Amino acid sequence: MNGTTTPGLGRPAPVGFWQALRFWLKLGFISFGGPAGQIAIMHAELVERRRWISERRFLHALNYCMLLPGPEAQQLATYIGWLMHRSWGGIVAGALFVLPSLFILIALSWVYVAFGQQPLVAGLFYGIKPAVTALVLHAAHRIGGRALKNGWMWGIAAAAFVAIFALDAPFPLIVLVAALVGAVGARFAPQVFALGGGHGAAQPGYGPALIDDDTPVPPHARWRRGRPVRVLAVGLGLWLAAMGGLVLSHGLDGALTQMGWFFTKAALLTFGGAYAVLPYVYQGAVEQHQWLSGTQMIDGLALGETTPGPLIMVVAFVGFVGGWAKQLFGPDALFLAGAAAAAVVTFFTFLPSFIFILAGGPLIESTHGQLKFTAPLSAITAAVVGVILNLALFFAYHVLWPQGFAGRFDAVSALITLGAALALFRFKLGVMPLLAACALIGLALTALPDLFH
Repeated sequence: MNGTTTPGLGRPAPVGFWQALRFWLKLGFISFGGPAGQIAIMHAELVERRRWISERRFLHALNYCMLLPGPEAQQLATYIGWLMHRSWGGIVAGALFVLPSLFILIALSWVYVAFGQQPLVAGLFYGIKPAVTALVLHAAHRIGGRALKNGWMWGIAAAAFVAIFALDAPFPLIVLVAALVGAVGARFAPQVFALGGGHGAAQPGYGPALIDDDTPVPPHARWRRGRPVRVLAVGLGLWLAAMGGLVLSHGLDGALTQMGWFFTKAALLTFGGAYAVLPYVYQGAVEQHQWLSGTQMIDGLALGETTPGPLIMVVAFVGFVGGWAKQLFGPDALFLAGAAAAAVVTFFTFLPSFIFILAGGPLIESTHGQLKFTAPLSAITAAVVGVILNLALFFAYHVLWPQGFAGRFDAVSALITLGAALALFRFKLGVMPLLAACALIGLALTALPDLFH
């Protein structure tokens, strides 16, 4: 039995490890649409169709994942996999959420760096980059519509925008201050901050689930004082082994070692999703280490939008381009250098997510209905709106003035951006159709080379 019985006909049959593995593999290939789309897919499959977990337990896990740095959809898959089939279930679910997009991005990154100057590829990216600008702006609007429910939240968003745009404040500081404002506000103005993560209350009606509201916590998920310490020790051991290997083979200043260290820090700062941490990645990867250019960074985000998996997988593109450019293994092994760097970056980016879930899951399972994290989360989400708006302006600048303000204004890119924004805001066009349409427009414009100069 595959757990897809019609609601109302009883609790689904137990799901075996290999049966679950097949689903997690499928999910890794169909998880388009960013975190909102990925969470919606998991809800439809796991809560509504298969009924592996009840909606209340699903949302309980999601609220925890939203508090963590890192991609919440991937962490949610890890959490449910762990709840169903212990640590290996969580590791498999989280890894399969990422691996398909890693392999796809390695292939696309190779096409980009090897053939990106070809008119065909250049035309595709010429059309896609304005669409990505509109997508970032739309993300700010979408998150803002959920998070900015009163004047205080608007104030937090505005303050975050000013802090990062005008004062160049580091993103971790913005997140920390927002969380402190939410924690204090929860005591003195709970009606302002008790907005939650915007996912609403659980809605009954899907039938009994395998892990239902009243299902006892399985033995492996029960809180034991020593478990977090053991998980942290294993996770830290894996990190030290990987980092030690890179130091021994490439030295402290080697590109792979620096990538491992930098993306470990980035992994701990991805509150609010990939859009929020991209300015930090840009500062480090483009300005500090010069692994790629600003234009390449925008191109990488465009590729990330067209592939399944978490949007933060754009870091694999950053790694590939950096490894290729640095010729890590010599000029005759450029693809190997890029693939190795992409794999290293992915490992260090996602390792903390597994540690957070496997170490903290038992504590969360012991606190059904008792989480009091919504106020800091609401304040952080509001701050993230301001940060994403800053990112949209950053992208618009690079797309509309590709040679800087002293250069020519790209009116054609501006028209594509406006059209993409209209398609998103007015006609609710999906991400993939939008990118496909804009790519075709860019391709058609390659027949009019004067527009590019």
